[in-house]
Amino acid sequence: MPTTLAAQLAALELGHLSINTDRGTRTLARPEPEAIDHTLAAVWSDLFALFTDTILEDQAEELGWGFVNLFHRAATKASTRIDRATDEIRLLLATADGSEVHTSELEQQVERAQDAEAEMLALENLRETAAFLYLAETGSSWRPAGGSRLSHDALTTSAVVQGREFLKARAEGKRRAAMPEGTPVVFAGGRQTFQTTDDAKAYGDAIWQTLDRVRANVADMVLVHGGDGKGADRLAASWAERHKVPQISFSLDTRLGARAGFRRNEQMLGLKPRYVVAFAGNGVLERLVIQAKERSIAVVDRRGPLGTNPKHHARVTSASMAG
Repeated sequence: MPTTLAAQLAALELGHLSINTDRGTRTLARPEPEAIDHTLAAVWSDLFALFTDTILEDQAEELGWGFVNLFHRAATKASTRIDRATDEIRLLLATADGSEVHTSELEQQVERAQDAEAEMLALENLRETAAFLYLAETGSSWRPAGGSRLSHDALTTSAVVQGREFLKARAEGKRRAAMPEGTPVVFAGGRQTFQTTDDAKAYGDAIWQTLDRVRANVADMVLVHGGDGKGADRLAASWAERHKVPQISFSLDTRLGARAGFRRNEQMLGLKPRYVVAFAGNGVLERLVIQAKERSIAVVDRRGPLGTNPKHHARVTSASMAG
């Protein structure tokens, strides 16, 4: 146990409960990862086989989202219990009088926090396994309806953090372990329509291949995007999920009206990204590219047809017409 109050508080600020208590026989093991994988895969397979060729088939994706959300909500509740117990621990440390009663109460609060933490980690493992099944089934990264999807366990997939939460945490100097650490790469692209399924597939492949190439140059890449549930952002988020790349999602602040998109640009560029990867979009996206170049940020330009480099596409088209 740390010998000074300052040391104890510092340990808590780092998010680690370092006070040792004798937990006796109460310690329970977390479910084995292999057991989680096999069990949830079996449940998922049986559940969606039930929907096939029935009136519920069109609802399968929404029901799958809800299946993942069961574990997310439970993990969030456990996280809340950790916060409450930690507040109690801080209060007890600040009012320590050295008495046996006080020490016993402190140990009980630490034990509650440790139990809640173990529950949270187990539930997050369940959620991340279910989220991977959702990705395999729908091709989309699972995201909660509100807030962030944080993964505190190194064995789970990467964190998906809402941008405003990330900026607030950084401003307050509270770098939580779950917050993405690494080199930001901004991805931007709007919603597109395609004449054929092959065109849509080619566009999706272009996004994944481009991000593969960028990641080859940025090993500790953190993907920063707008969090749109459809279109290019969705494809980029799915790529990040598949490759376990951390994500920071800057959704639009609708309170700002027409300024929302430009404000999001400022926030994303404020992270000082290594690259801006740009696919076709609207005027707000075009402004993002201009601002990135003004700040000497390298732009990977894929705003041409089906995610091609526009200059390269123009040269090929010109050569084809000349021939």
